[in-house]
Amino acid sequence: MIVTPLDSAILDSKEQYIFYHKMVDFVLKELIVNIQRQNLCSSQELVIFKQYTDLLLYSIEAMRVKYMYDEDDNMKIDLTESGFPNYLEFRYLYNDLELKKEYISKLENIEDLKEEFLDSLLRKKQKIKQRRLFQASSVVYYNFVNQQYIFNRFVQGKIVEAPENSPADLLTSWSFYDVSDNRPYICFMYFNFDGKRIEDYKDKLYAILRESGDRNMALDTLAYNIDRKLPDVNPKYIKRIDLGPLHNVFAKDENLITHAILEGIAKKEIPLESYALSFKTDEVFSGGTFKEGGFFSKQILQKWNDVEHRKYVFAPHRIIQLLYNKTPEVLNKLAKEPIQTSDLKIDIT
Repeated sequence: MIVTPLDSAILDSKEQYIFYHKMVDFVLKELIVNIQRQNLCSSQELVIFKQYTDLLLYSIEAMRVKYMYDEDDNMKIDLTESGFPNYLEFRYLYNDLELKKEYISKLENIEDLKEEFLDSLLRKKQKIKQRRLFQASSVVYYNFVNQQYIFNRFVQGKIVEAPENSPADLLTSWSFYDVSDNRPYICFMYFNFDGKRIEDYKDKLYAILRESGDRNMALDTLAYNIDRKLPDVNPKYIKRIDLGPLHNVFAKDENLITHAILEGIAKKEIPLESYALSFKTDEVFSGGTFKEGGFFSKQILQKWNDVEHRKYVFAPHRIIQLLYNKTPEVLNKLAKEPIQTSDLKIDIT
């Protein structure tokens, strides 16, 4: 039986780590399917979006391996409106793997551990001690977890040609994990380039995106900052996806949807693995250009339209019914009715 105290935001058992990872994996896969069905992203954006969510899942799986048999430390789910791991957990992963070579040299040989475990289980008929399981998981963690696949605070995507009929010729993307609200964001920028070779300019572009786009801010402010700092880049359309909160039994925020789900679980009205996912998009388009600066240093900048904000909720049918009963005022503000996803079933016996 999995124990999930409703006043705790710490995963403190093997079962909880497995449960949480299965939930996030399932929810993100359901999200991708339904984003496509609802046409919330273009086909190219969806491919890129999946790449970023794969990094997120890989990181959470790495946390599971790291903590599952650790008796002294636990993974923490953030207490803000998130439902995802606290940003520091990603930072710890990255820092651990910076010291990978140093740690690996101190770890036991994998084959020796395998032989010892088989001997204990098959010949001696004894359980493997928790301490040894932790040592084995450390071997797996440091030998097989790859730093380049960790969802870092900022992850830069490539520059590619935008699909036909796009607002501009080129498309780039980036993601960041905001340290204040502890949620992943994924951004797309469609732009034209006035220079000769974008390859010669990309390092400068990437540096400005990292400097300006690594946190949640007003999207028109972000668009203006990028436009002003990159004279040869003409952004035409920027889209930002706010992924979360993930409303589930491990979330402890003040969000009304989270509270409705936690209350339903506590009263046994809905199963333990019940979930809903909030999903928000901000979009801003260029509506023309204007000139800024003095006589000798004029720069042509974009005139940005008002930012378009849209909110969505993805949830199974039973949870949608619950939310209509408990939080109709929240659902009435969505861009469309809640989007139905599949039920999650996890064997917790």
